[in-house]
Amino acid sequence: MTEFWLISAPGDKTCQQTWDKMNMATTRTNNISTNNKFNIPDLKVGTLDVLVGLSDELAKIDSFVESVVKKVAQYMADVLEDSRDKVQENLLANGVDLITYITRFQWDMAKYPIKQSLKNISEIVTKQVTQIDNDLKARASAYNNLKGNLQNLERKNAGSLLTRSLADIVKKEDFVLDSEYLITMLVVVPKINYADWQRTYESLAEMVVPRSTNLLFEDGESGLFSVTLFRKAVDDFRHKARENKFGVRDFQYNEEEMKADKEEMTRLSTDKKKQFGPLVRWLKVNFSEAFIAWIHIKALRVFVESVLRYGLPVNFQAMLLQPNKKNMKKLREVLNDLYKHLDSSAAVIDAAMDIPGLNLSQQEYYPYVYYKIDCNLLDFK
Repeated sequence: MTEFWLISAPGDKTCQQTWDKMNMATTRTNNISTNNKFNIPDLKVGTLDVLVGLSDELAKIDSFVESVVKKVAQYMADVLEDSRDKVQENLLANGVDLITYITRFQWDMAKYPIKQSLKNISEIVTKQVTQIDNDLKARASAYNNLKGNLQNLERKNAGSLLTRSLADIVKKEDFVLDSEYLITMLVVVPKINYADWQRTYESLAEMVVPRSTNLLFEDGESGLFSVTLFRKAVDDFRHKARENKFGVRDFQYNEEEMKADKEEMTRLSTDKKKQFGPLVRWLKVNFSEAFIAWIHIKALRVFVESVLRYGLPVNFQAMLLQPNKKNMKKLREVLNDLYKHLDSSAAVIDAAMDIPGLNLSQQEYYPYVYYKIDCNLLDFK
């Protein structure tokens, strides 16, 4: 299970007792979840007004940061293309896998100094993650353009003989060049019509040079033939060829252009390889940063909500539960039994009900503080 429930309950005589009671109820007898203490440092409380305002603000920041975390993860999967199975091992937080990071969460004092007010800490996170989001847009746009241009060229080089680039197929010696009267044309003939072509090409127009056709290249369905004729017969030849299901390519042999095509392909391919490594490194670093910021926002939300619900002085235990998939309903019942005395109205409040003044549409409401953290961040199509 990649889903965690981050909850808090007021300290009994001590916070340790709160922890022991919850742990015993969920693991000793029925093993319905794996539990860890979730350490939140002594943050500055501030005034009640500020806390109420911050509670709403943090909900918005939480969903914004989560969306950026998911965007970075998803883009990592897009960039790794054929190595998508390697995505998970690149999605780390502080160098460890996400589950280890969450279950052993330690507040980062250097990044988010607890001497600052809660509002300041939330602003530090917002600024940091907005920067990541903006950088991601710029980097993704540049890399996607490059990738798109390369794919277009690759498609040009891999389509049917009627449309694909001929730079790698034809050579100078296949053409009559610099002649005032003669021209070499290229014709795509389906394989089943080879015999028809050989039998009829000389008679498709009046001025076709006898025995001038050569097969230059074949793919699965067709062959590319050259044929030489007088310039004045081109229109007639083109028309008759089409009637006979032979496809005449519009093609002028131009060495400079073909060379430029090849060089462009090489350049784009080299550029893509050059950008790939640094981009993946950037994604790894910034995924970690964004994920860490996200979990700190969850910690802030638990702190603010616990103070608002359980009052001062600050006395609550934050706990991280990893539900056993089969027992999620049972776990919810056990927690409700443990904590229903905290808020008798919560037992009847369902997420689907909309009660004026309570912001419940986004978040289920329980007698204890509850936030979900889902570490499954990838949406594989």
